[in-house]
Amino acid sequence: MKTPRLLLLITSLLCIQTAVWAQTQTIRGRVLDKQSKFPLVGATVAVLDTKPLLGAATDADGYFIIENVPLGRHIVRVSYLGYKEQTRPNVVVNAGKQTILNLALEEAITSTDEIVITAEKDKTRTNNEMALLSARGFTIEETSRYAGSRNDPSRMAQNFAGVSGANDSRNDIIIRGNSPTGLLWRLEGVDIPNPSHFGALGTTGGPVSMLNYNTLSNSDFLTGAFPAEYGNGISGVFDLQMRTGNNAKREYMAQLGFNGLELGAEGPFSKKSKTTYLVNYRYSTLAVFDALGISFGTGTAIPNYQDLSFKVDVPTKNAGRFSVFGVGGFSNIDLLASKTEFDPNDLFSQSANDIRQKTSMGVVGLTHLYFFNKNTYSQLNLAVSRSTEGTTIDSIYRNPNTKVVEALVYRGTRDFRQVKYTLREQINKKLNARNNVNIGVILDWYQLTMVDSFLVDGGSRFRRLRDFNGGSGLLRGYAQWQHRFNDQFTLNAGVHYQQFLLNNTYAIEPRLGLKYSFTPTQSVSIGAGLHSQLQPLQVYFRQEDGTGIRTNRDLEFTKSRHLVLAYDNSLTPNLRLKVEGYYQQLVDVPVDADYPHFSLANAGAGFGIPTLDNMTNGGTGRNYGVELTLEKFYSKGYYFLFTGSLFESKYKGYDGIERNTAFNGNFVTNGLLGKEWRVGKRNTLAIDLKVTYAGGRRFIPIDLEASRQQNDEVLLYDQAYEQKLDDYFRFDFKIGFKMNGKRITQEWFIDIQNVTNQQNVFTRSYNTTANDIQTTYQLGLFPLVQWRLLF
Repeated sequence: MKTPRLLLLITSLLCIQTAVWAQTQTIRGRVLDKQSKFPLVGATVAVLDTKPLLGAATDADGYFIIENVPLGRHIVRVSYLGYKEQTRPNVVVNAGKQTILNLALEEAITSTDEIVITAEKDKTRTNNEMALLSARGFTIEETSRYAGSRNDPSRMAQNFAGVSGANDSRNDIIIRGNSPTGLLWRLEGVDIPNPSHFGALGTTGGPVSMLNYNTLSNSDFLTGAFPAEYGNGISGVFDLQMRTGNNAKREYMAQLGFNGLELGAEGPFSKKSKTTYLVNYRYSTLAVFDALGISFGTGTAIPNYQDLSFKVDVPTKNAGRFSVFGVGGFSNIDLLASKTEFDPNDLFSQSANDIRQKTSMGVVGLTHLYFFNKNTYSQLNLAVSRSTEGTTIDSIYRNPNTKVVEALVYRGTRDFRQVKYTLREQINKKLNARNNVNIGVILDWYQLTMVDSFLVDGGSRFRRLRDFNGGSGLLRGYAQWQHRFNDQFTLNAGVHYQQFLLNNTYAIEPRLGLKYSFTPTQSVSIGAGLHSQLQPLQVYFRQEDGTGIRTNRDLEFTKSRHLVLAYDNSLTPNLRLKVEGYYQQLVDVPVDADYPHFSLANAGAGFGIPTLDNMTNGGTGRNYGVELTLEKFYSKGYYFLFTGSLFESKYKGYDGIERNTAFNGNFVTNGLLGKEWRVGKRNTLAIDLKVTYAGGRRFIPIDLEASRQQNDEVLLYDQAYEQKLDDYFRFDFKIGFKMNGKRITQEWFIDIQNVTNQQNVFTRSYNTTANDIQTTYQLGLFPLVQWRLLF
């Protein structure tokens, strides 16, 4: 009985401590016009659930300050004459950090003298006013809240309808059966390379994200028929924004958890200046977990990485500003089969190679926002990014007793480096409450080094796959127009153009979106458009064996035609139902005559980008399905989210036979539930649950007898993707505690992933030592612990 009494004593002391301190905190922020981005002067911001009512009005630059707000969750309402009122629920106020809100109001359209204001409680509304459907805004609080997300925006997005993960080792975002390479990453208005540690060039995911939720702001996630400003992506867009540091007070953060040891700071450079800084550094702590005997599915290999995120914001006259931002990191891992005892259940110990890999990614950008007047602004982005991937492979041999023979044979090397210089200029003009026009140009210049060679023909010779050092560019332009017939009916139309200077391939892409709100709580939307994307750059520089000719140089863009129909119903102010149906047609997908089953539509199913020489744009594909989202936003102490997707994903290779894609799992369901309790007056205890059930990944079967004869894996390509792995199931449980002290906030949580220790299949491969097919499983029962300090 001692343990329950001790827990009761600790809980009582925490409650007494918090009650004595009776803390409050400040809410501050800015209110802007949603279309023109110009500050609204005199807007009213109020905290609705306090007694007495707390509130403030915005100043000449649109800023507001509300002091002495009690700790906890609150409802904040912002209103302005002639604009639609907005209500922001679940604003979290902590002792260790001021709460910053950036709010945007939409001007109301009326045919009479009476202004009708309606409340907007849909927290999923996007930052981009041109996104009418297949889009969801999300808060960074969701990234840290959901069980199983590991504070990773990519893993959090896998809970949304139409998105499939079902891979514990990577955070790839597979949207509506498309390859994960079809995703466009954008940060602060700039398209960026893969923001993941250990990410191969041309891919869009990896084991650990470089994106740090402590530095991000509310962002947008789009899954189809996206607006004209987004190009060079065919499946979806992750449009991320970094938050601005506190302009009135210096604040600090320390965090220790699965993703690493982190330190952060933000604040004004001086008391007299509104110039702010925000910086966060993280270093891997996975070695500590490995020492505790927790497996990451990588055998004895220890992933090492570190990353840095920062933003400096400088306000200028007339509501403009300069911003400098950056995200970057380094990672390396050694997968040394020669140092690993053979284990039939360990994928890496089965390998016949010692693999050493180093990767890096970094982007630094400058943004200048300038207002010509309150209805017209210009935004200039200048950025440079760099991605590298270096790999060396040595072959090893085991004797019949599975012991490693000492002889090592050099097998291959890869040195990929990409530097991209970006210039983006856009001008936005709000003509009136009904019409808004946005035009822009984007120029990306790539400076590339791509050199790799591998041992072939049974080890008798080396083949140089690529040997390129040079540059090329991607030129893009877009124009989009929003017309609001009234407060119920909105039209978005636009066109996007892009041209690849390497081979002068170009594409003209019309886009269209319509939304009709036939009641205050219900709407239907339709979206259509053509989208196109470059092939992964290493594809263009693949050389034909023996000639050195780059036979893929003239490949065209892969193109995707989207059609989406959506129905949205706010059943109650905090309960939303959304249904979407879609059809997507892929054309001009690269295929290869020598491998008739092959299509680049399946890129991303393995660890890298498959590339063959002599590819042509003869492939096609189609994806179609229906998605359901039922979400209760956090209120009365709990929330839930249910998403379900039924879909088909097909492709045709060079032989014209329609097959399942590697990503055609046919269904994905996610169920999330969270509950929060007050402990004392200021502390909280939270429990979050997540269940995922999804169709298994498709695979190409192994010809066991042929593999044994050749002592190497032989696949049955004529049966490509006919079979599926077993369906994927995972149950995650998370419990967290937040304690608000006098000037600090501490948070603890334990996130137990795969509570049932479900044996989800990762892959099946031929093992040359065992001369048999071996099954490797994904993550088993896996507890994650995190501590966070705000002060």
